[in-house]
Amino acid sequence: MELIKSACRVLTFGRRLERARPRLYRIAYAWTRHPEFADDLTQDVLYRALQKRRQLRDLEALDAWLVRILHRRWCDVLRQKYPDAELDEVVDDPANTPERRHSSDELVQSVRNAVSSLPVGQRTVVTLVDLEGFSYQTVADLLELPIGTVMSRLCRARRRLKASLIDLAESELDVVDVGDKPRRHLRRVV
Repeated sequence: MELIKSACRVLTFGRRLERARPRLYRIAYAWTRHPEFADDLTQDVLYRALQKRRQLRDLEALDAWLVRILHRRWCDVLRQKYPDAELDEVVDDPANTPERRHSSDELVQSVRNAVSSLPVGQRTVVTLVDLEGFSYQTVADLLELPIGTVMSRLCRARRRLKASLIDLAESELDVVDVGDKPRRHLRRVV
């Protein structure tokens, strides 16, 4: 009889773990802001719960127990990442999410592509002045060009970059007509 009770308890425990998984994942994702890491953290919590299931005396307390395990594992991760910081003081940079890094990488690549599509003379000048911070006179001396030529190449390069990058900016925005002035709204991606 005791063996049957134990088997039923294990089956019930397993089903309750399955039902708790989506909630644990949502919490982990809210804390980590990284889908794969949240999934790994959730899996780790479920694995630890299975290993330690005998420690849980009341099955009704399972959800709180799982969240406690999740919180402890998250604190362990933060302690590894910020070993000298007090956890209440840690501010994990919300701008450093994979989505934002990917978006930033795409933007950087688009700018690089736009710069590389410039004619060589314009690309050389815009790189030296705008990216490296050299003065017009220094660039004129380096390239052995009149300062007026440097300025005109820079002006043409900036116009071309603006024209090619404005397409990128427009693709990131929705244009909505309101009266005779278009209004731009950022697209919401969820």
